[in-house]
Amino acid sequence: MSSSVRVLVADDHPAFRAGLQLMLASSDWVEVVGLAESGDEAVAKGLELAPDVVVMDLRMPGLDGIEATRRLLAIDPSVGVLVLTMFEDDESVFSAMRAGARGYLLKGADQDEILRAIRAVAAGEVLLGQSVAVRVIEHFARGDGSSRAAFPSLTEREREVLELIAAGRGNAAIAHDLMLSLKTVRNHVSNIFGKLQVPDRSAAIVKARDAGFGAAARRPG
Repeated sequence: MSSSVRVLVADDHPAFRAGLQLMLASSDWVEVVGLAESGDEAVAKGLELAPDVVVMDLRMPGLDGIEATRRLLAIDPSVGVLVLTMFEDDESVFSAMRAGARGYLLKGADQDEILRAIRAVAAGEVLLGQSVAVRVIEHFARGDGSSRAAFPSLTEREREVLELIAAGRGNAAIAHDLMLSLKTVRNHVSNIFGKLQVPDRSAAIVKARDAGFGAAARRPG
């Protein structure tokens, strides 16, 4: 890359944040333009400083890294987010990717791996750490990913509601199954219709089933 890559570091641990800043500053093509210690600050500074890449921790006070990623990219989709975290569970990995992160590394990654990921994310590519990539491959090999990549704007709860809608459950049954109030379910359903850009329940069911939702309930036997 001929010009420098502007990087914002977001992490709530001062020692790790400072160490990462020093490590990145040692590269002649990375410019650390800012530091953030919370998700809210990451969003604010991301919009203020216009970095090419935000290196984002997941667990931070207030707004977490996943929601910070979602909000930042909703306003400026050109920013590349590289998650750098201790967590490698499926929920963390896939929530981050659905939020729009283009890279995912664990904090044990060495300097070369982190720099390689920053370069890739800045170029619009996707780069996963080795252990994370293995989890993703296994996840899809098990058939768990058929509906997970669809409709990335949905929240986890909205995905649960849509799964039950696609399985043919009515609002009252969904409220019972998820232990929610009927009003809350209606709000979720309304939000889902808006995000799927469908006019009614029938259209939502068709679109959801095409994406793999409700498959378990519709299998014979």
